[in-house]
Amino acid sequence: MKILVANPNTSTGVTERLVAAGRLVASPGTELLPMTAPRGVPYIATRAEAAIGSAVMLEMLAERRGTFDAAIVAAFGDPGLGGARELFDFPVVGMAEAAMLVACTLGRKFAIVSFAKALEPWFAEIVEWHGMSGRCAAIQMLDSSFTNINDVADEKEQLLVDLANRVVTHNGADVVILAGAPLAGLANKIRERVPVPLVDGIQAAITMAEGLVRLNPRKATAGTYRRPAAKESKGLSKSLADVIGHRDA
Repeated sequence: MKILVANPNTSTGVTERLVAAGRLVASPGTELLPMTAPRGVPYIATRAEAAIGSAVMLEMLAERRGTFDAAIVAAFGDPGLGGARELFDFPVVGMAEAAMLVACTLGRKFAIVSFAKALEPWFAEIVEWHGMSGRCAAIQMLDSSFTNINDVADEKEQLLVDLANRVVTHNGADVVILAGAPLAGLANKIRERVPVPLVDGIQAAITMAEGLVRLNPRKATAGTYRRPAAKESKGLSKSLADVIGHRDA
């Protein structure tokens, strides 16, 4: 089984962290294929950056289609997830959706904890978009600068532990999601320092993608995720233009 780990951020160090964390839970025989956005921002933190990342994500998936069995949108806000499910016939899993769904199997209420205050509005909107607002106890972010996006998990480790414990004590969280691609792998490292289950987004997404490949669901031909009718486009990458124009058969 081959799973594309498509990071819509431009940080190759974050992609390496994602794949390393994913390998801890991947089944024997599952190959994780890393891919980093060729353009955009080092880490997506705002609505505008998510819109840019969504378009880049669709191009990334179109470029590599046919070389993998399932793909992961490897950014916690799931940029481009809905569009990808419309356009493509392979399973596409979003890190945020996977993390929240797994969290719901571990407790009644989950909290989202991350490293940058700028992420909070976008994360709140993605929780609502996925219909999970009623299960979310809190969204809490650190409010301090960091040195390097590739090392933020190590730099802010104790502060994130403290914040995770705070949402358990003060917000009644049964589960804590450590949100954001740069925090991949942190849950394994600090799991004994927080008294409730911790969920790592990429690990949740890997296990879900493997399951979907085994289930082999058909591509919808009705409903909101059916493939849109063929349409001509201008200025898009050839691979994406071919998918949109149904020239990808």
